[in-house]
Amino acid sequence: MTSEIDIEVWVPDLRFPGWMDRWHQQAAEFSRLHPEYKVTVTGLDFFTFPQYVTEQAALGNKPAVAEYYFYASHVARDTVDADGKPLFVSISEAVGERTEFLGEPSVLHDLHPAFRDYYTLNGDLDSLPSVGTTSLLYGNRELLDRAGVDGLPETWAEVDEACRKVAALTDGPSHAITWSNHGTFVQQAMAAQGGYFVNNRNGRDGRATTIDLVSKEMTAWVEWWNRLHKDGHFLYTGKIPDWAGTMEAYRDQRVAIRISSSNDVNYMAHAAKIGGFTMDVGIMPYNDEVPYVGNAVAGTSMWLVDGLDEATKEGALAFLMWMHNPTNAAQRHKDNSFVPITKSSYDLLQDEGWFDAHPYHSITYDHVIEYPPQVTGRTGYPPSEGALFGDFAGAQDIMVHAMGDVLARGADPFDRFVKATQDAQKLLDDYNEWVSTTARGPVPNSSHGVEYWTDVEPYTAQDLENVVPLNS
Repeated sequence: MTSEIDIEVWVPDLRFPGWMDRWHQQAAEFSRLHPEYKVTVTGLDFFTFPQYVTEQAALGNKPAVAEYYFYASHVARDTVDADGKPLFVSISEAVGERTEFLGEPSVLHDLHPAFRDYYTLNGDLDSLPSVGTTSLLYGNRELLDRAGVDGLPETWAEVDEACRKVAALTDGPSHAITWSNHGTFVQQAMAAQGGYFVNNRNGRDGRATTIDLVSKEMTAWVEWWNRLHKDGHFLYTGKIPDWAGTMEAYRDQRVAIRISSSNDVNYMAHAAKIGGFTMDVGIMPYNDEVPYVGNAVAGTSMWLVDGLDEATKEGALAFLMWMHNPTNAAQRHKDNSFVPITKSSYDLLQDEGWFDAHPYHSITYDHVIEYPPQVTGRTGYPPSEGALFGDFAGAQDIMVHAMGDVLARGADPFDRFVKATQDAQKLLDDYNEWVSTTARGPVPNSSHGVEYWTDVEPYTAQDLENVVPLNS
């Protein structure tokens, strides 16, 4: 009897309820469908995952496939094996003109352009997007109606007006709006204004060497956010990032609006149900004083290790295509509110009546990662080529702590972000020096980014019901 061919898949444990259970179920199901293969998925620490893969690769230990969080994409590109060669091969190169693997159809042609483009560099799709998110605005319909706010605000000026109306309520919430102090919203604000974090077109035209956290786009965002806070409209819990506290405030109707990730849709719907009000969902507001470019995307992607023997490579690619088939991609959306990563999975959900029964789930695909025609006057998808640079996580850590000093301690926004730029530049310089070293040691500054992720784990429905309100 022929031995099974092992396919090792390493993934960061995102710690969503049942996250690793689903991975193990998928591995078992694929192995059942293709009994000549045995897929084993190993969940590793989210914070240290890139560091671990880099260290193991230098020792000659490597999986067939590894999943990276989007801001670690540059680390994946720069990781080398024990011979000093790039650890990963691009998905587009590995697939070539093939249309199926072990009978599993290729999905490359079916990927939503916003996610395909994010992981494409110099015309090469380096990795296969697996989880997709963006940012949304969630409203309390009853509170907004009482305040006389029609619809949901879509611009910063409309948010200002909505906040003033909510504040005028005699028995209204303590604040009008909140969101977590997290780097994803900084990214969205920059992207919507067409701003870049780093030089060389956000690291897309060449390796980034300088970072700027006092650009006009960043300054506009920081000043607007700080003004909302100083005017008493923005609820800052004082914690970084505090996904929990801002969700509690929405649930307990201490705010009328919360901005959060699109993968929060299920949790937010449950929060509204507990709070006894109607949830509205819309786009993340943009700066109406400059042209609106469109939202950025985030998520994870799957990277294929180079140099696999042909049988292992065939099985690994078949597994990647299978896990992205319409049924599996649609189920991933249902479980965790992630954006349907392919057009076929979206069509399946639509044909099943999923969006008719859950209309707030369609907003991301229809009106965010697609251009909102009512806003831009054009159709298509936004340029979602996010920033690529070393120690992105560490830079985000620096940004959010700088904003925390502005909001909680009254630091001067410009001076504080000048200091943040200097600190982030040091991280970037250290990273680029690491890349230029022939005999690379551990990825530098690997501990950065951990502190502000400390409550990344989301709620289960039961957890959400048992959360103690902040004001108790």
